[in-house]
Amino acid sequence: MNDARTTRRPWLAAVLSVAVTGLGHLYLRRWGRAAAWLLVVAATSLVVPQAAIEALAAGEAVDVVALAPVWFASTLCALDAYVVARRDHTPRTTAAADTARCPHCGGELTDGLDFCHWCTTELDDAQVASSGGGSR
Repeated sequence: MNDARTTRRPWLAAVLSVAVTGLGHLYLRRWGRAAAWLLVVAATSLVVPQAAIEALAAGEAVDVVALAPVWFASTLCALDAYVVARRDHTPRTTAAADTARCPHCGGELTDGLDFCHWCTTELDDAQVASSGGGSR
């Protein structure tokens, strides 16, 4: 699977989200998630006192506790970007090609049984061989 999502680096998505809220999600091409996190952080900034925002903009000493809601939301955004990138980066496991499957329901067959334990269809050796499974 050589999908564009598999080449995205989780650590880079997290770093970009720390730099600018939602940028990591844009890097992952998750447009809706980026917009949602931007709205969450903007809404969280409404509970921060205006004096703390003005002090931060002016480069003055800021009460860290007053800005805690925004820092918390931004940290969650970066964590979410990392988790999403990690989940997308993890290769999906697929069943082995030589696994015998039931011709009726497609369930994986257990060795030594003359029936499918998923749908109880009785099987003979010819059906198992033609279902794509090699060993039974």
